Amino acid sequence: MLGWIEKQFTCGPQKTSRAAMKSRITKKNRDQRGFGESAAPFSTDALSGLADLDTRLPPPDADVQPAYGASYKKTKKLTREAAAGGGLVVDEFGNKRPHYWGHRERLRTRFLTGGHKAMPEYEILELLLFNAIPRIDVKPLAKRLLATFGDLNGVIAASEHRLMRVEGATPKVFLQLQIAEAFAQRMGQAKILKRDIISAWDDLISYCRTSMAHRETEQFRVLFLDRKNVLIADEEQAKGTVDHVPVYPREVAKRALELNASSIILVHNHPSGDPTPSHEDLGMTQKIASACLSIGVGVHDHVVIGKEAEVSFRSEGYL
Repeated sequence: MLGWIEKQFTCGPQKTSRAAMKSRITKKNRDQRGFGESAAPFSTDALSGLADLDTRLPPPDADVQPAYGASYKKTKKLTREAAAGGGLVVDEFGNKRPHYWGHRERLRTRFLTGGHKAMPEYEILELLLFNAIPRIDVKPLAKRLLATFGDLNGVIAASEHRLMRVEGATPKVFLQLQIAEAFAQRMGQAKILKRDIISAWDDLISYCRTSMAHRETEQFRVLFLDRKNVLIADEEQAKGTVDHVPVYPREVAKRALELNASSIILVHNHPSGDPTPSHEDLGMTQKIASACLSIGVGVHDHVVIGKEAEVSFRSEGYL
């Protein structure tokens, strides 16, 4: 602070000494207050406070950094000039512009006129990313996400922690992916809710695969059916780790009583991708079946969802 004050009163190329500056400031304050030469200078406490503030300020040549940083690492890949491989396009008038200008509008037009079937996955993902990241080319980010998580299903189901480790991903990107997942699950659920599950078995499997096949941890769901095998509730009972999910048979039976269900279908996923039931799966299924049998509720099936296939306990003779 004192250093700043000195600069304000520096005359010409020569700087006034710190002691002389204090004297000049003191005299100026006395004159302004009309006390003349007998007025008291700055108090010792005031000068001590100025000196303390001076020590807290960074040196003039210090490289000061903000206390917070971006959620991703800024590299050339994220600049407009190099976002999709770099390069500027020179038009007929000699004006230079990034080569991807107009790409978003062209992609939207292709989607609206020709649909999504002819479009590669990274372009479908780009359309989602447009809402999360303005202005820059998002094609590199779309391709990095697909390379990291395998396909669109893996990207949509990715956890926030893993997604944010991909260069260029932001919380808004995660939000857009979560919205897309919510739409997909609601559409799949609408096909089976209030319907005879037995006659809509393929739709049920499709819905379960959409909701669970690409999750990174195990999830246990229970579908509650009435006397006509109509789905009356679809509830997630528990979440677990990569190879285990805690399930309590008494809680499953209690919930079936509360919903007045006549039978249930158990569904859980294997994040490893292999739907083969484990010994723990077989034992847990028998415990739930026994708990439900005591209250007159049947276990219609237990389906294990993998990444590419599923296993039905009833079809395999386990029930």
